[in-house]
Amino acid sequence: MDIKGKITGIKYKVSTSETLKVVDIQDFNINESPAYCLVKDKNNSFAVSKWVSPKRTRSYPYERVYNTLNSSKKITVIPIVIDEGARGDRDFLQWDTVSLMSLLDVFVIFSYYEKAEINPRFENKITNQLFDNKFVISKIKEIEQYHSSALHWNLNELKNNLHDIIDKAKTCYSKMEKDLGVKLHSFNGLDNFKEKIGKEVETFMQFSREKAEKAQAREMLTTQPKESLSTLTKSKITITNYLGGQYFFTVDEIMFLQNPDILFLIESKHSKNSLFPSVGDIKDGLLKMILYSNLCEVEFNGKIVDSMGVLQLTSDKLIGILGGGISPKTQQKFYIDNKLSKSQIDFVENLLAEAKTNNFVLEIRGKLC
Repeated sequence: MDIKGKITGIKYKVSTSETLKVVDIQDFNINESPAYCLVKDKNNSFAVSKWVSPKRTRSYPYERVYNTLNSSKKITVIPIVIDEGARGDRDFLQWDTVSLMSLLDVFVIFSYYEKAEINPRFENKITNQLFDNKFVISKIKEIEQYHSSALHWNLNELKNNLHDIIDKAKTCYSKMEKDLGVKLHSFNGLDNFKEKIGKEVETFMQFSREKAEKAQAREMLTTQPKESLSTLTKSKITITNYLGGQYFFTVDEIMFLQNPDILFLIESKHSKNSLFPSVGDIKDGLLKMILYSNLCEVEFNGKIVDSMGVLQLTSDKLIGILGGGISPKTQQKFYIDNKLSKSQIDFVENLLAEAKTNNFVLEIRGKLC
């Protein structure tokens, strides 16, 4: 079952983001800073998040970006490549990551790692990779003086500076290999990445889409341990936006109701040992809700339908069910039965408010409910 949809703009109000630690730019070091923080320079401030890998399935980068979305100017730092050694993984920047950040009005600093340490646990692997902090700060100061959109910045960086950054990454990894005595992946991969991107963004888009489609097809064949599904209706969804970006996701579960035709796009997060899935998992799901809440012209098996996002949080430890439309009395019983703390109740109520404001469904339940 294939689903297609379009996004022409993003309207979404965040309710569960965290308070950002404030860091003066004079004291800022991307390698020592929190995963997301507020960087201040004189009268200006920027919400800055960082990725540890260009691969979006690692270390909850969506959670990090999500926590900055309430700020007026948002920056995220992404390594264009991470090489963990010949016996480790190597991941490259993907076009759809750039396009998604542009859609969310997030300025991307495409960066590179300049230092690392030998991984003491695995032969021919490196760890604790560090960004070039001076480079990152220089880019933050450029963005401070930049008065066009994040989209314009991101495209300009891709067209005019990405080749130079790839060369810097190659030089740094070559030095790491020599200094640490650890064999890395062949540098032909970086050369091929640079060649595939070329001077045209379209080439980069096509190169990334081919890889993303393959990853999407692989994910269709698996059920993750953090998913607790009532059916196995995992489906592909391809989202196109006006920026030219395409996002190749899989929906954990779908439910189709007729008269009227409504397609529910269900993102599932599950925990076996805790009352709730991790905050990182939940916010990863919320970022999907930002997309699903703004879909239009949705096609399901070639038919135009209405759609609604559903964030389903399940746990083996929970008793009962909670969601929109449940009476206050039933809601209080859920809190009491599960012995929720005040902070847990506050978090749940913020999630419920976010779902109501942005017109998606939130469902929290025990596995067998």
